[in-house]
Amino acid sequence: MFLPGLASLRLPLPLGGSSNHFRTATLRAVGGWDSYNVTEDADLGMRLARFGYRSDMIASTTYEEAPAQFGPWLRQRTRWFKGWMLTWWVHMRQPRRLLHDLRLPGFVTFHLVVGGNALAALVHPLFLAGLIHATLSGGEMWGDQNTTANALALIYGANIVIGYMTSALLGWIGLSRRGLSSTAWVLVLTPLHWILLSLAAWRALYQLMTAPYAWEKTEHGLARTSRRGAGRVRALLALERDFQVLKDRGALPEIRDSVRDTSGVRRRLPRAFA
Repeated sequence: MFLPGLASLRLPLPLGGSSNHFRTATLRAVGGWDSYNVTEDADLGMRLARFGYRSDMIASTTYEEAPAQFGPWLRQRTRWFKGWMLTWWVHMRQPRRLLHDLRLPGFVTFHLVVGGNALAALVHPLFLAGLIHATLSGGEMWGDQNTTANALALIYGANIVIGYMTSALLGWIGLSRRGLSSTAWVLVLTPLHWILLSLAAWRALYQLMTAPYAWEKTEHGLARTSRRGAGRVRALLALERDFQVLKDRGALPEIRDSVRDTSGVRRRLPRAFA
């Protein structure tokens, strides 16, 4: 949902982790991958935009395997947040140059998508705690005389509700487009998801100061879909080996470069089938 929207607006893309395709010369021209960034795809997307290149989205499906347990999920999200923080820090070393390279729309997108993503997760517990404090304070907090507290409570509440609703809406649209509306009940857990994201963000901030280049690997190949995919790959490789054996023996039937159709007219096969 999100990256195609940025692409349609011709804004910088932080790229996705899977199925990226590059012209090799372009990749080398912008400096290649940053081996010290733990979300090197996000950094590279911004760098491509700064060099004047445009990234776009392909209408295809990448069946990424999401961690199904809390521990691997937390380590993965920690790495993502740490990489976004590091990307923001590196590119903001020269703010004026960044503004010049990305122009104002790209500059704002960079802060909202890269920096804002991490900042929103970091400040969410503060907003949540402020709202809880305002609610538990009762009459004193909501009284007419305490206008500052009232204003803060409204700001806290609006930020949390708008954030939850926006996340849930994007999730619902994405599930609907995939024909997965029956699983949309999980969006009820959006507030819990935000709290867990905040935990990952604060863990990432700590790691950024203590171990900025540490890469917590995510184990894949555990899901049923991954095992089925691996099975298909093995079957295709076995089929390819069988074809190679038949070819080496000269046992493969040959496809001639022309055939005769039902009308008796001789016609040439397309080059791809010859």
